[in-house]
Amino acid sequence: MLPSRSNCSCFVPFCVYGLPMARAASSSSRFRHRPVELSPPRTGEKGRGARSNISGRYEKDQRSEFHDGWDIEEDTPPKNATIVTNENPRSIINYVESPFVHFDRSINMYRGCEHGCIYCFARPTHAYYGLSSGLDFEKRLFAKPNAAKLLVRELRAASYQPRPIAIGTNTDPYQPIERQRRLMRSVLSVLRDFKHPVSILTKSALIERDMDLIAEMAAYNGARAMLSITSLDPSLSRAMEPRACAPQKRLTAVRRLASAGIPTGVMTAPIIPGLNDHELEDLLAAAKDAGAAFVGYTVIRLPKEVAPLFREWLESAFPHRAARVMRHIRDMNGGRDYDPDWSRARAPREETARLIQARFRAARRRLGFAAEIPELSTAHFRPPVEKGDQLALFQN
Repeated sequence: MLPSRSNCSCFVPFCVYGLPMARAASSSSRFRHRPVELSPPRTGEKGRGARSNISGRYEKDQRSEFHDGWDIEEDTPPKNATIVTNENPRSIINYVESPFVHFDRSINMYRGCEHGCIYCFARPTHAYYGLSSGLDFEKRLFAKPNAAKLLVRELRAASYQPRPIAIGTNTDPYQPIERQRRLMRSVLSVLRDFKHPVSILTKSALIERDMDLIAEMAAYNGARAMLSITSLDPSLSRAMEPRACAPQKRLTAVRRLASAGIPTGVMTAPIIPGLNDHELEDLLAAAKDAGAAFVGYTVIRLPKEVAPLFREWLESAFPHRAARVMRHIRDMNGGRDYDPDWSRARAPREETARLIQARFRAARRRLGFAAEIPELSTAHFRPPVEKGDQLALFQN
């Protein structure tokens, strides 16, 4: 079926949310960042984002870890291991009806995401499996090995009407297990064969592996890509997104994709007031320097189980900032941790959110980015000829 980050403003031209506005630069070597002071995590597992495995909203019992006195057997998987389970769904295209997104269908080859982004709005989907949105979401993954086969069947249906398919809007198609599973490449191969348009969003430089397919599709306006970059500060990025690749690797991927003729953009997401919003202008300048043609942004959202997980992480990693960050998040949500009527309104309803939007638009204009993300074309969509198709034509 895949997610989003400053303080009181007195004199906007020089200071926003109590932090100095970043300056745009023409070269990535000129970007300056205030290092984020990290506190050692008090709980959690190395290389994981969530600090715990809280029970899902459908569970009657609350779970907590304790040592029962038994030693771990030698054949027991390591505590921090990733477990992947195959599932065989009956369909692969997910049709979306939402006023908050600009697409009506998507594909997800995986459920759960090993990147472990603590703010990921897709975490609550694991509750439907009776699993936690915390560590389970990062460690107990589900793969759909029949994704490409299902896609062929659905695209060949006589009733199918092509429209761009979005991939990466829930969980990342290029998360680490894709290196071995290669489900994304198999799906892209099908879309290429059908000349079906696709938009891709990822945090991983692994997308470079599939540049051949994506560039071929981009030649007839059938593909575009966006790299999501949350921070240019490696320490902050690693704290929030422990298994995603480093920010500079993502910018390198942007440069290579753009050089291959692929319409490529950068999503500065999520903006978290009090944590990474002071980087907004630098992020856009770095995107421009890397060759991005368009940009976007989202403000952090904390639906359902994400809110307590994020608060737990924030109090562990940034205890000195936690209260301020949560205060701004609640202000942007009408006093709650999450309220879509506020945080996803067509126009920002709160001062912090309005200032973030104004800064984004001003930097986008100054740097010369396109005002809109380019549209994709369905004009070339054609199911490839199968054995027997030609004979069927003569029989008719």
